Amino acid sequence: MRVTGGCLYGAIRFEGDSEPRFQVACYCTDCRRTSGAGHAAMMGFAVGAIRITPGAREFTSKADSGNDIVRAFCPTCGSGIYSLTAGMPNLIFLRASALDDTSLYTPQLAVWAARAPAWDVVPSHLPAFVEAPIGN
Repeated sequence: MRVTGGCLYGAIRFEGDSEPRFQVACYCTDCRRTSGAGHAAMMGFAVGAIRITPGAREFTSKADSGNDIVRAFCPTCGSGIYSLTAGMPNLIFLRASALDDTSLYTPQLAVWAARAPAWDVVPSHLPAFVEAPIGN
């Protein structure tokens, strides 16, 4: 699959030719806050499969799982680009909202579903996990 995307400003771009390992909707507190929505839509790829323009700003915090997580964004426009987590060090998570072709994203599971707000209901067809079944 050809994957391209970037920030609103256009300064940070990414590209790669790879299939995602999985596609997830995360309802954890941090993903909700950093996405500005009820959940973050992400695609997990092998580290090294995606090339990213230098210049993204990174912010490190503790995830709900207790793992360190790095969230990268454009320092000019604030668009979220990717995340890295110590719980899954071989993966990079691209924000589906940053894809040029958002139809490439099809969620396969929902994590931290117990934290979904009433106004952003977890789709009933998705396998949903109260917390995260992986990376803890």
